[in-house]
Amino acid sequence: MLEPELFQIFAKRLNHLGIRYMITGSVASMIYGEPRLTHDIDFVVEIETDQAEEIAEAFPLEEFYCPPVEVIKVEAGRQVRGHFNIIHHETGFKADIYLMGKDDLHVWALSRRRSIRMKNGDEFWVAPPEYVILRKLQFYQEGGSEKHLRDIRGMIEISGEELYVPEIKERVIAMGLQRAWKQVAADSFL
Repeated sequence: MLEPELFQIFAKRLNHLGIRYMITGSVASMIYGEPRLTHDIDFVVEIETDQAEEIAEAFPLEEFYCPPVEVIKVEAGRQVRGHFNIIHHETGFKADIYLMGKDDLHVWALSRRRSIRMKNGDEFWVAPPEYVILRKLQFYQEGGSEKHLRDIRGMIEISGEELYVPEIKERVIAMGLQRAWKQVAADSFL
């Protein structure tokens, strides 16, 4: 299981900046499903180009690899698929930062993100499970990696009662993910 301190290295700093974000990817699938090994954490963040300096200052080069401000600005200015990485030097743990842009699924999910409070009182934000499933279906369809199907099955097994299945099915059709969905739905209650 991923140590909470590792993702808090990044989440605390985003919280401090007041930036809207959500944790997604394998860390989110572990929160809703079964643990597995991962070496990074995925964030979807909502930032504007004028916040690039704040990001760079929050992740100082003495502690992190953070791209130059100019790179963050370029990525934040993209309408779709803006992305950059931040790496914690001491642990080697990496954050993949995906920018919200005009991605309708990002917009939908960020408005439905969930707050999780740690025992120590720290709070972090995680994507809704429906979003995590949809993205993992998309990644499976694009690349064929079985790990995405295993993550989805684990989420259904552990958190299935929390899922809003009609939303998933509607978006599966809209996103053209029926083939990938059939790979999961055949083994589940969906």
